[in-house]
Amino acid sequence: MVTKTSLSAIRALILLGQQEPGTVLSPRRMAEMLGESPSYMAKITRSLVKAGLLRAEKGVKGGVQLGRQPRQITLLAMVEACQGTLTDTHCWTDCVPEQACAYHQAALELHRAIVEVLSRWTLEHLLKQPRPAHEMSGSFPCVLLGHTTAIRPLGEG
Repeated sequence: MVTKTSLSAIRALILLGQQEPGTVLSPRRMAEMLGESPSYMAKITRSLVKAGLLRAEKGVKGGVQLGRQPRQITLLAMVEACQGTLTDTHCWTDCVPEQACAYHQAALELHRAIVEVLSRWTLEHLLKQPRPAHEMSGSFPCVLLGHTTAIRPLGEG
């Protein structure tokens, strides 16, 4: 459901959200900090700028910064900036859910739940605990940590 590109976009937004307000980072610098390819990060930041989640700054010291307050950036907006609008692809536009088969009713309910949850969670929520509170031994690593051991603001070890 959430693609690698969307996860990388979420990580990029968390990184920018951890910086001092007004901090501008180049996609290249962000790629270094997140362990991503510079061209891939440039593609991601273009999508986030186009969606209004980031603001681009031109010039020698240019780059991107948050385009909205963290409380105004939902997970739904992050995912849709990278994947397009989440639509229910199980029914035709003139479908009456109550008359559809049980599978289509379940799929519609699932779609509504996904949109509701992604709409409720914001970057502000993610910034409260951007990485696991402690080492998670014996389980899968946190997907938001990606290739690095942590997402840290500039200046932190």
